Amino acid sequence: ARPPRVPQILREGVESSRRQLFIDAFVSAGKVDNITMVMGLHPQYLSSFWKTQYLLLRMDGPLPYHKRHYIAIMAAARHQCSYLVGLHMGEFLQVGGNPAWLQGLHCAPPKLRSLNEINKLLAHRPWLITKEHIEALLKTGENSWSLAELVQALVLLTHYHSLASFVFGCGINPEAEQDGGPGCRPPSPHGDSSPASDDGVGGSGGKDAMREVEVLMERMKLLRESQLEEEGVTQEEMATRFELEKTESLLVAPSDIAAPTSLQSNVLCFVEDPEFGYKDFTRRGEQAPPTFRAQ
Repeated sequence: ARPPRVPQILREGVESSRRQLFIDAFVSAGKVDNITMVMGLHPQYLSSFWKTQYLLLRMDGPLPYHKRHYIAIMAAARHQCSYLVGLHMGEFLQVGGNPAWLQGLHCAPPKLRSLNEINKLLAHRPWLITKEHIEALLKTGENSWSLAELVQALVLLTHYHSLASFVFGCGINPEAEQDGGPGCRPPSPHGDSSPASDDGVGGSGGKDAMREVEVLMERMKLLRESQLEEEGVTQEEMATRFELEKTESLLVAPSDIAAPTSLQSNVLCFVEDPEFGYKDFTRRGEQAPPTFRAQ
């Protein structure tokens, strides 16, 4: 018999590695969540991601387990990622968290609520953070943070801000047992429609998104052709035209247009000042704001 070709051997090795990772996930958590299913396409990355998650959420550290999951909820809610909010609400209860805290940030202890300001800045405008924000959290008092606690809390916040982007970028849907439950469906930038269908990643929502991309690409092509015809058009004028076409195509909804009232109340209850969002760090011709550096 002919020996298998190298690509076939590599493919079989990847499938075996992925299968083992899924088995490990099922044994440790009793399920294979959709983030794992998507990351499983890259087993080595999934393995590294798991190690990070395990260190942050399960290993010894200054913060108790239920508070770690609550901080994850706060971070995900800041980006309105209802998938992660729902996932960690379940984890929070499993590790003995107080169900009353899940009624909203106003029901959490003052010490956790004091993270709201730095969570907001880290999520949307991290360059505005100053040493005073850190000092305010570390000052002595009944609800003060130790340096070790604060470091772990900040790592959790930034980790889940990034993970929310991954969830949205991949169009990850809620697990079957969560579907229809509280705080599970990722919000759509176009109102009530979901960014992906209930059949899995993609579906009709993916087709709609692809169609929008095709429309935008066609408009970009027309802009390039018009540039060739109008030699006097500057690069800045072309950039302005492109941004106008992009906005009109509804492919990207500007953050200042999106109405926070359309978000599910079970995500908003963990968010204070929902109108606070991203703004450009600096614009041409303006003096750059001071940066906070920590070595």
